[in-house]
Amino acid sequence: MNTISALVIDCAAPDRLVTFYQKVLGGEVSSDPDFSSLNTGRMSLSFQRVDGYEPPAWPGGGKHAHLDLAVDDVQAAVDELVSLGASRPEHQPGGDGWVVLRDPEGHLFCVAQNS
Repeated sequence: MNTISALVIDCAAPDRLVTFYQKVLGGEVSSDPDFSSLNTGRMSLSFQRVDGYEPPAWPGGGKHAHLDLAVDDVQAAVDELVSLGASRPEHQPGGDGWVVLRDPEGHLFCVAQNS
């Protein structure tokens, strides 16, 4: 059987994003100037430097993949994530179901209640 070993995300500053996501998810970091990885146990979340990287437009524009984080308390998690460097875009399509945030380089991710 095949398995996914990593999700690789394009960015301008791999070290910046791996530091942010380590604070969010925990795990072990391996890093060089052009590629950083966060091993969270089951798979790695990796970041590769791309010259001229531009974050996705929100809302609209070319939609990219995004992460979903399951948390016990959505508002407490959002407050913590914003304190770590995330930002909350004005457009929020989830109502009370989830909150859309941007990481420090503009990648979208959602925060939702554990089910």
